[in-house]
Amino acid sequence: MAAARFLFQTLTRNGVRGTRGLSRSISSSIEAVKEEAQEGTVVEYVEDEKDDLKSRIFRLRLPKRSVTNVLEKWVGEGRAIPLSDLRSISRDLRRSRRFKHALEISEWIVSHEEYQISDSDYAVRIDLMTQVFGIDAAERYFEVLPSSARTSETYTALLHCYAGSKLVEKAESLYERMKGENLSLGAITFNELMTLYMSVGQLEKVSKIVSDMKCQNVAPDLFTYNLWVSSCAAALDLDEARRVLDAMAADPGCDESWIRYQKLAKLYITSTLLVSSDYSSLVGSEKGITQRELISYDFLIILYGGLGIKDKLDQIWKSLRMTGQKMTGRNYVCVLASYLMLGHLEDVGEIVEQWKQPAASEFKGTMCDKLVAAFEDIGMADTATGFRRILREKGCNPTEEPR
Repeated sequence: MAAARFLFQTLTRNGVRGTRGLSRSISSSIEAVKEEAQEGTVVEYVEDEKDDLKSRIFRLRLPKRSVTNVLEKWVGEGRAIPLSDLRSISRDLRRSRRFKHALEISEWIVSHEEYQISDSDYAVRIDLMTQVFGIDAAERYFEVLPSSARTSETYTALLHCYAGSKLVEKAESLYERMKGENLSLGAITFNELMTLYMSVGQLEKVSKIVSDMKCQNVAPDLFTYNLWVSSCAAALDLDEARRVLDAMAADPGCDESWIRYQKLAKLYITSTLLVSSDYSSLVGSEKGITQRELISYDFLIILYGGLGIKDKLDQIWKSLRMTGQKMTGRNYVCVLASYLMLGHLEDVGEIVEQWKQPAASEFKGTMCDKLVAAFEDIGMADTATGFRRILREKGCNPTEEPR
């Protein structure tokens, strides 16, 4: 089930780093994801009469056509190119997966002395070199950076590349090097390592990274907690998952999205009957994907439910269904809980209909009943009532299996 594993890695890494690739400064993961959701992950331009620099570049279409020529022509016409415009165009190109063109803009920036280059510019270039030329090229570029540019941001950019390629030994070696440099690290560096360990199934290493964060007095963010709770649930250590959620509630950084996430995670644990016998059982007729892995996918949905980003929920659920993998009752309960938490009842009705289809896994009224009770237990009686009404409208009594 290579497609499903790729989906998990892509989506978790998008959560940590915005879109595919390094589409932002390495700073606040949550702010980056919210910005991405507002602006869209893929930028499309319809060819029209506009003649600004961005339009000229996006009309190139084919990777072999030169952005550099466009920039030179623009300057030759006596027009200036502010650094902020170049960064904005580069970001939009990366969102459209036009990495070669974005790399040309990066080259333009670093080769023109009038621009004051930031650590973020170097970090973006490292990621783009990986996308276009491969890890080796990114490593060589990083090593020849001036020492002043080898900061936590550029180190984390290279770590991001190693994690994306599942190069565990290189990632761990680089992390040790970062610690030796006494860099001031942020949560995103640790999130990259946790994501890597999740993607390769080394769940036991996630808690070690959390311990390192505590030792270095680095405050976790929502993505840190999601990866931590997800690793506990994937290992079916539900008591530890609950302890982590309780610690999250007591964290000084806890805000509305964290509270929503915590409620969704507890709803999921309570309603989906996670048991140790499911730890390595294979799902459906396709070999290679386990219940443990699907639990990790569920926590991606819970993450974006907590953040309140419906577009991401839509994307993840659609992508999971497109893999051809037969969804389990837990998957359905997870996405239903997330849409219910955000008040999107029309989507809830559609998902109930999907679950009832003959090709889907067997509809479990008992799981829906547990979800109704769980919403009542956390004080969301109106949501529970709304869900009951939808189930009845779809011919499903929430206390009985449909006939």
